[in-house]
Amino acid sequence: MLSMFRGMNPDTEVAINEEFAVRKTKEVFLLFAMGSQFDHLIKQQLEALGVFCLVADPVTVTADDVEKLRPVGIILSGGPMSVVSEPPPFDGAIFKLGIPVLGICLGFQMWAKHVGAIVRPGHKKEFGTHTAKFTPTGLFDGCTGHLDVLQSHGDVIEPSEIITVLATTVHSLVAAGRFGHLYGVQFHPEVTHTTGGAKIFENFCFGICGAKDRFPAQDIAKQKITELKSRLVFGRRVLLALSGGSDSSVVAYLLKNTVDEHPDQILAVYIKGIDRPDDERFVIEYFGNVPWLRLMIIDATDDFLRVLAGANSMHEKRVAMRSVYKNILQQAADDFGASFIAQGTLMTDISESGGGHVGGARKATIKLHHNINLGFSIPELTPLDDCVKDGARNIGRALDVPEALLTRHPFPGPGLVVRIEGPIDKTKLHIARAADDIFIEELRRHKLYEGVWQAGVVVTRSITTCTKGDDAAEGVVLAIWGVWSVNGFTAQWAEFPEDFKRLVSRRLTNEIKEVGAVVHRISDKPPTTIEWG
Repeated sequence: MLSMFRGMNPDTEVAINEEFAVRKTKEVFLLFAMGSQFDHLIKQQLEALGVFCLVADPVTVTADDVEKLRPVGIILSGGPMSVVSEPPPFDGAIFKLGIPVLGICLGFQMWAKHVGAIVRPGHKKEFGTHTAKFTPTGLFDGCTGHLDVLQSHGDVIEPSEIITVLATTVHSLVAAGRFGHLYGVQFHPEVTHTTGGAKIFENFCFGICGAKDRFPAQDIAKQKITELKSRLVFGRRVLLALSGGSDSSVVAYLLKNTVDEHPDQILAVYIKGIDRPDDERFVIEYFGNVPWLRLMIIDATDDFLRVLAGANSMHEKRVAMRSVYKNILQQAADDFGASFIAQGTLMTDISESGGGHVGGARKATIKLHHNINLGFSIPELTPLDDCVKDGARNIGRALDVPEALLTRHPFPGPGLVVRIEGPIDKTKLHIARAADDIFIEELRRHKLYEGVWQAGVVVTRSITTCTKGDDAAEGVVLAIWGVWSVNGFTAQWAEFPEDFKRLVSRRLTNEIKEVGAVVHRISDKPPTTIEWG
């Protein structure tokens, strides 16, 4: 599937048509990610609406590319650049295509300058939550009273006859505006701090752009439940590989709706050892005491350590951990008398592992997934293998899967083994689990977790001299990192408050005796990758 729209070519056209077929639509929105730390939240808002959204590269995509794709709507996110002092790369001719545009913050300023409005540095910068007065039609249709909106900008748009003002705040006389088919807001409707943000996106997509198709999540969920019921007749049992992430959680709820009358049909297996402590907590909280499945937690730490001994490269680690993953699920299925093994495998997992191309052409193996081609002795149930991530999430929403499960930080199938440099032993694995536990706990406590697309801690090979008590010692160096991203294809390193970093460093060095120092990785993707390996 297509990760990012960089321009129209034959390969891109094939990939888009494949996704059209999966989503049963010909409608697509383009999101030009201009570098905002909230870009991924815009994508999540559109996912929740059930529309197909492609992330577009503002550097390479031209008006000609957009004209060939012909999206029903275009969204430009905010970003760190300034149209006054540092104009971002973008083909302004896109604004002339007549396709509805919603500009957010920087995106609004971009089209405002393009149509001749004056954009200048504001006398007072607006950061934090402010109150917006608005016209309750069009973009704000159905919004009542006033809106609390999150502002984060230094430049302002001067009022003029060019732009019709739709909303104002104390310091922004043009907090929202319109010029023909171009709409813009100076605030961020994608964040929870803005009241009515979801309604604004809905009004833009279905009111202004006239989109008709939502991913038919409820209908597809019913269809998948019907298909599962046809296979799970006569009380056949199923073993579910449950990770606590969004995909396996959705499969769990599909099975719940399939076997409500037979709660002893599902055994959910959670494999412990190279997981994050946060994963285990979520599984126990949401699945540990439900009447429709039995949860079994299997500690495979020793098995993982045995097969990972001597594995250095990430591919070697992926291959090694797959053998343990397969053997545990197979044995548990045999013991349970299962007729099927269910997994949360997505179409993208199959595609990245080199399979699933509609046209039959060979595909490159980007990375070997842990849940593909394992060769179990019994059939697999992979009801999401024709879905992409946001489609699967929307099926989950139709089934009332808790949102906290659907929007967790993504995590690589090989687990913490890709967050440990070099050979893995018991001590390094202990450090990785303890460090991740502290880091994620503080991200949640400081209310930073939702704003970051993904974050983690890496156990590096570096050793530093340190002091523990009154004695000189040596300790391992940990690298904390976080990224802002939309889909993981590109990413910006996430800035954390200084007091947060100081606290995290203090906890990591004080509470994990083997740790001597903490560093913060501040590199974007590209050139780095999001995960260390």
